[in-house]
Amino acid sequence: MSEVKMLATRAREAATALAATSTVQRNRALLSMAHALLAKQDEILSANAADIEAARLKNTPAPLLDRLELNPARLKSIAEALKSLALLPDPIGEVTSGFRMPNGIWLQQIRVPMGVVAMIYEARPNVTADAAGLCIKTGNAVILRGGSMAMQSNIAMTKVLANAAAGSGMHPACIQSVESPDREAAEELMGLHGMIDVLIPRGGAGLIKSVVENAKVPVIETGVGNCHVYIHEKADAAMAERIVINAKCQRPGVCNAIESLLIDERIYERVLPPILKALEHEGVTIIGDEKTRSLGAVMRIQPASEEDWGTEYLDLKISCKVVNGLDEAIRHINAFGTKHSEAIITEDYETAKRFLNEVDAAAVYVNASTRFTDGGEFGLGAEIGISTQKLHARGPMGLTALTTTKFIAMGSGQIRE
Repeated sequence: MSEVKMLATRAREAATALAATSTVQRNRALLSMAHALLAKQDEILSANAADIEAARLKNTPAPLLDRLELNPARLKSIAEALKSLALLPDPIGEVTSGFRMPNGIWLQQIRVPMGVVAMIYEARPNVTADAAGLCIKTGNAVILRGGSMAMQSNIAMTKVLANAAAGSGMHPACIQSVESPDREAAEELMGLHGMIDVLIPRGGAGLIKSVVENAKVPVIETGVGNCHVYIHEKADAAMAERIVINAKCQRPGVCNAIESLLIDERIYERVLPPILKALEHEGVTIIGDEKTRSLGAVMRIQPASEEDWGTEYLDLKISCKVVNGLDEAIRHINAFGTKHSEAIITEDYETAKRFLNEVDAAAVYVNASTRFTDGGEFGLGAEIGISTQKLHARGPMGLTALTTTKFIAMGSGQIRE
């Protein structure tokens, strides 16, 4: 039996055992896992340092290195996220509806675990802990398949978390990691129909496309983030600049950072130059349309191609386009956006209302940075990903996204005529 099939077989056993655990038992496991991350910090950071060094030798871009890096502060934050999960209400067993049928049967719909959750993700070792924590809280077994760039970090963290969970009474196979870096291992995981209940890819456009097109198991499509800020003609210019700088520069390598700036042609000559200068001061490369480039006497603005409007840079780069009002902004976003997070800066209520109603995205903002699209920021605790699809879950996926429902029917001898 292959490594992947063996992991899945054990995960099915673990899922059955986890479904019988109590809220108290699962919360105790989460606290043990949080404690273990800090107690085994040196072991995890040593593995991460090896991954970082290997990535640097391959000239990996700085934003990807930032995603890959762990340090004591980040580990502490990851541990705190696990602790916060233990404090959240348990969705398992929640009654979503209930009523007595005319024949006297009492019918309830309740939340139950998915079963076996698989994750395929790239160079973000924090996903290892987030996914493990969310799955333990919701009574699911999890199989993790991280990218080769973070392989040592992921394996080290998985072992620490799995040992801690098992030590607190969870099934030993509740948290497992595919250790093979081979592409064939990921492909086999995608094909385990009947053994994997849901597969969640988390990473770049190439990874997500590959999983969606090739998987034979149910998939929740997650967050490629070609996100926009649109500055309306009635925007507060100072507010617009603060939001654009934050949304692009605070952490450019993440999916909720903006990749494109749109601005109304009625104000661009006055409002756009200070914003572009501020972006350039932050080291951002500006890629603009003809009107944007006409402002570039003292700035270096590269010409934009049609491809740029649909590009997720994940870097200190931004495309900029001058648009003829709200209608064009909405058309542009719906054509080139990835249904992740979109924002408008405006003081006009009706304009804001139209933007909220007509832009097709999982999260839509008025006068706020897109960087808030995050499970922690939304009060969900850790997140397992940000869904950009419309079935089952959309936006940051917390605990309820990892549950399904079943109907419970309590009768007294009824039969159907």
